[in-house]
Amino acid sequence: MKKSLLLLLPVFVLMVCGLSIAGNTATQTVTFEVQAIDEISASGDPGALTVSTATAGSEPDAVTDNSTTYAVTTNGSNKKITGEVDVAMPANTTLQANLVAPTGGTSAGDVTLTATAADLVTVITETAESGMTITYTFSATVDAGILASDTRTVTLTLTDGS
Repeated sequence: MKKSLLLLLPVFVLMVCGLSIAGNTATQTVTFEVQAIDEISASGDPGALTVSTATAGSEPDAVTDNSTTYAVTTNGSNKKITGEVDVAMPANTTLQANLVAPTGGTSAGDVTLTATAADLVTVITETAESGMTITYTFSATVDAGILASDTRTVTLTLTDGS
């Protein structure tokens, strides 16, 4: 009987060691990815743009507002920001937008907004910036006449560049 126990002892020791080794480590497979991120936001609405002065013999003075800002985050490359109004501006009036570009981007300067999207900022690559100024300029010729207060919705879109 003692011989049988002595023969089983190494088997028992190996089983205990095997169990303790298996309990000391564990492995897992972690799956991950980073998807495309393209986000843009604006700080709010600009003040009212009211054309109310002119120099005698000249067209009315344009008015500007630079009280709003925008933020952009993208992990992509060659992105752009376009802008458009929801409804065409009244005859003989113009609304322009000028967006300061994020680092590495290119601002198109003063761009007339229409109901068709126009490039405002191009060459945007992998950036996360905020507090960039939006300047709106509203102008009217004397042929616009007198216009009652009205509104337009400006849509800024971050999209793939071309």
